[in-house]
Amino acid sequence: MFNRKLRSTALTAAATVLTLSLAACGSSGPANVSADSPSMWTLTGANQSNTQASVDSWNEAHADQSIKVDFFANDAYKTKVRTAVGAGEGPTFIYGWGGGVLESYVDAGQIEDLTGFLAENPEVKDRYLQSVLKSGEIDGKTYAIPNTTIQPIVLYYNKELFEKVGAQPPKTWDELMALVPKFKEAGVAPFSLGGQSKWPDLMWLEYLVDRIGGPEVFNNIAANKPDAWSDPAVVEALTKIQDLVNAGGFINGFSSIAADSNADQALLYTGKAAMVLHGGWIYQGMKKDAPDFTNNGKLGFTTFPTVEGGKGDPANIVGNPSNFWSVSSKATEGQKNAALNYIKDGMYTEQQSQTLVDSGGVPPVNGIESMLEASPDKDFLTFVYDMAKDAPNFQLSWDQALTPAQGDAMLSNLDQIFLNKITPEQFVTTMNATIGK
Repeated sequence: MFNRKLRSTALTAAATVLTLSLAACGSSGPANVSADSPSMWTLTGANQSNTQASVDSWNEAHADQSIKVDFFANDAYKTKVRTAVGAGEGPTFIYGWGGGVLESYVDAGQIEDLTGFLAENPEVKDRYLQSVLKSGEIDGKTYAIPNTTIQPIVLYYNKELFEKVGAQPPKTWDELMALVPKFKEAGVAPFSLGGQSKWPDLMWLEYLVDRIGGPEVFNNIAANKPDAWSDPAVVEALTKIQDLVNAGGFINGFSSIAADSNADQALLYTGKAAMVLHGGWIYQGMKKDAPDFTNNGKLGFTTFPTVEGGKGDPANIVGNPSNFWSVSSKATEGQKNAALNYIKDGMYTEQQSQTLVDSGGVPPVNGIESMLEASPDKDFLTFVYDMAKDAPNFQLSWDQALTPAQGDAMLSNLDQIFLNKITPEQFVTTMNATIGK
């Protein structure tokens, strides 16, 4: 069990140290916004236009419950919202990922219990794939509702570059490592990586630990079992990461590449990198920014390789089952009512689901098979849908599954692993010290 008191205290302390001066990257709201209008904070990027269109449609039909939406870059948002929620000044709609961060908000009494709302509106509960909806639960109660797309981590590759060197996408870790010298000899970086943002590094650790040791390794870490980070699968995964770094597997200067700017994915479709391990959401960005690459058979995608002797099921996936809306407990009754009405009647309408599919995303809702099949992106969309539907285990991204303090420490130390500044054993010792915090 997480230490609830410690997490609540840490959340409040963060509010006294950090500042709310971060500016939004963009905002939009109707002219008749009032003090009782619900506020919404969310992310720039692939789903920004879809969120904006949904809110605009709602506002046009519900002038008395108009929503004011602000958009932020990923990294800036995570800092800003944690501070605001900790100070009891969060937006009405709180965008999140579930997991430990969500639980810290619950512990601090900052968000609404939506269990009763779903009981009163079974059509809302039945709308979602239940495996995804479950990610918004804490201790059997629902505190967050899915709001975007299914987002497993996918291994993307440039088919033209693979054809150039006569290679096939790797099915095993040994095959992956064997590709590194082939692409380097061809003057191409084997992998792109947005290392400056740190969280893309985590995708490698998550998959390797799962493939080597199975889901129970991280389950023990999340359960705060003493010395859980000392599992041999963690050390082996970290060692393999450094083996890949030392072999020249990542593009030069990866630690200066920011994921928020989409620079990492651009390296794939411009032919500077052969592969990138990234979220399902970047397909939407590439579809928009490089339609020739996504629409003309140049983009390949596959699952993460197996590791010889590993215990993990090759069908296991990591990533984000979806993103979620929580409703602030500090909002006014009018704001809460408007927020719940929007969740009930304004989200995942047939038009919005179609818009998401048209953008290259997969809504986490039931009954969309024919919609996916009719899409020109059906190969990728069906691949993602089947990944999520058939996965024995869909592990939420670790930086969200853990408490904020643990997640921050993990990303900082994993960055040091990629930069070869600490050893796997030093990483393990440092992370064991965060257990229970």
